[in-house]
Amino acid sequence: MMGDDAVRRSLVRLTLLPGWLVLGAVATLGVLRAVVAPDLALPRSYQFLPLVASAVVLGLPHGAVDHLTPARARGRQATLSDMSRVGLLYAAVGGLYALLWFLAPAAAFVVFILVTWLHWGQGEVHALGAVAAVDHLRTPAQRALTALARGTLPMLVPLVAFPGEYRFVAESLIGLFGGSLGPLTVAFTTTGRAVVAALVAGLLLSTLAVGYLRADHGPDGPNRGWLLDAGEVGLLVAFFGLVEPILAVGLYFTCWHALRHVGRLLALDPPARDALAAGDNAGALARFARDAAPLTLASLVLLGILAALVPASPAGLAELVGLYLVLIAALTAPHVLVVTHLDRTQAVWTRGVMGLT
Repeated sequence: MMGDDAVRRSLVRLTLLPGWLVLGAVATLGVLRAVVAPDLALPRSYQFLPLVASAVVLGLPHGAVDHLTPARARGRQATLSDMSRVGLLYAAVGGLYALLWFLAPAAAFVVFILVTWLHWGQGEVHALGAVAAVDHLRTPAQRALTALARGTLPMLVPLVAFPGEYRFVAESLIGLFGGSLGPLTVAFTTTGRAVVAALVAGLLLSTLAVGYLRADHGPDGPNRGWLLDAGEVGLLVAFFGLVEPILAVGLYFTCWHALRHVGRLLALDPPARDALAAGDNAGALARFARDAAPLTLASLVLLGILAALVPASPAGLAELVGLYLVLIAALTAPHVLVVTHLDRTQAVWTRGVMGLT
């Protein structure tokens, strides 16, 4: 449909291009630093800035429209009953997971990594198929492999490249609840990191190889969609391999993952979709900001409550950002279930072409 083509073009400019430009520019600076001044490190106070900004810009808000999403995915406006069901889901799943941080913080941290790995990879599949319109992700198994592989980039590559910084983040989060790494220290050993590196490389090479074999290549060279897929993987490997994890994850969360999910939600909202079709990206984003504002503010209130409850009261910026990450972890657990429902509605995990709605 012509309307779908116009919406897709707007979404490429609005949700894909910024991530390519921002992460590409920072990765390039990382390459220059590695060549010219390998010992130069950006102070952590500056690395925290993207994560701090994500509390109000795209990051936290990208999940603040979940109460409207299931109904919109089915082509109707959300009712009070719809919103109440999502609210109960958040209270039950998010509340239980938040409790785990108080009871077993090291285990909660592992769950955080695993859930985020799966969820961030999950978001990549829809962006590739529905927005970038790649045509080589043809089967559910192949899409699942791509999700697993893509999720390793922000979650596991930093562990291999920056074990000290990764450990700092882990200890900061777990320490807020009076815990310690315990057996998790094995992940930071040379052997542990080698195993993780082999896992990442195996998944990435497998998904790209299967995609290449299934893509329809032309006489002039490899398939355009496969080249885009491989190009993004190369960009993300360089980005997370060269940029400190705190800064890298903050930029990826805001400029890549959250922005792509926001675009997906805009396509479900008829007035925002019409704005995208007309090239009015600012108008579409304004509608999203309006919808996301109430629950974004509610989430910030929850952050204040969490700060009052943790055993180790946050004393500085690092502790506050760590607490914010715990809040994101608690909100991500139910958010994954909402997105999984959306995936099922949009046939992401079935054979065939993925649509924008």
